[in-house]
Amino acid sequence: MPTDPARPPSPGPILGPSVLVGLIGAAIQASRTPAMHEREGAEQGLRYIYKLIDLEGLGLDAAALPDLLTAAGRMGFQGLNITHPCKQSVIPLLDELSPEAAALGAVNTVVLRDGRRVGHNTDWWGFAESFRRELPDAPRRRVVQFGAGGAGSAVAHALLTLGAGEVAIIDQDRDRAARLADDLCNRFGRGRALAGPPVAEAVRAADGLVNTTPVGMAKYPGMVVPADLLRSDLWVADVVYFPLETELLRVARRTGCRTLSGGGMAVFQAVGAFRLFTGLEPDAERMLRHFASL
Repeated sequence: MPTDPARPPSPGPILGPSVLVGLIGAAIQASRTPAMHEREGAEQGLRYIYKLIDLEGLGLDAAALPDLLTAAGRMGFQGLNITHPCKQSVIPLLDELSPEAAALGAVNTVVLRDGRRVGHNTDWWGFAESFRRELPDAPRRRVVQFGAGGAGSAVAHALLTLGAGEVAIIDQDRDRAARLADDLCNRFGRGRALAGPPVAEAVRAADGLVNTTPVGMAKYPGMVVPADLLRSDLWVADVVYFPLETELLRVARRTGCRTLSGGGMAVFQAVGAFRLFTGLEPDAERMLRHFASL
C-alpha cells in the first residue's frame, strides 16, 4: 500500500507515553504542523497524536473557542496550537500568559495542564530564528510590515529584537496598526515603529518588507504590494508557507530580491511548541529536514 508523503512512517515501535494536541484555526487542512509534531514525537518514542480542528470545515468561527477549549480539556489534550483568526481572541479565555504572549497580545500555543490554560507565543522566536539563519546580514534600518494581527505582532517584535531601526506597520485596519505601533514604541523606544504610511513611500524608503497577512495563501491569492514597487536591493519575507513560494516571493525573486519563505518560521514555532507540550527538547535540524521532505 502506498504511504502518505505528508505523514512518513514512524521510525520504529512507539512504546512511550501518549501526547494528544491539536491546532485550532480556519482553512488549515494543508497545515504541515501535524506531520512535523507527530514525526518528532515518534523519533522521541512518544505516542504523539496531533488533531486539526478546522473552524471552516466545522462551519464555526472564533465564537466557538470557549466550547472548543473546554472540550479539549475534557478529552485530555495536553495543548493546542492557535492560528488565524484566533490568536488574539483566545486570550480572554486563558488563565495565564507567558511574558512574551502578554507583551505581544497574541497566543499561538496553549498548554493545558492541571486544569489551567497557559498561553505562549513561539511565533516571534520562530521568525527571528529563521531570519538569523537565512538573512543574517540583511540591512534592517527600515522595514515595512504588512499586517498588524497576531502574526504581525510577533514578527514586528522579532524584527525589533533583531535590531531593526524602524518598522512601518500597514494594515487595512488603521486603528489596529496604530495600536501595534504604539505598543512597540512603548516596549522598544520612541520612533521604532509607525503606523499607516503610504505604501509606495514606505517601500521606497525600506531595506526590506514582510507580509504577515493571509494574502498569498491558496485561499487568499494575490500580493500585498504592487509588483512595480519591488526592486532588486530589497529583501522580501513572507510568513505564509502554503504555498511555500507565494506570488509575492515569486515576483520578488524574479525582480532579484533576496527572499525568506514562511517555512523556517513554521518549523521553529513548532520546535518551541513541541518543547512546551512535552517538556522534551526537539531536534530542530531533524524537524527542518522533515519539513523539507513534505
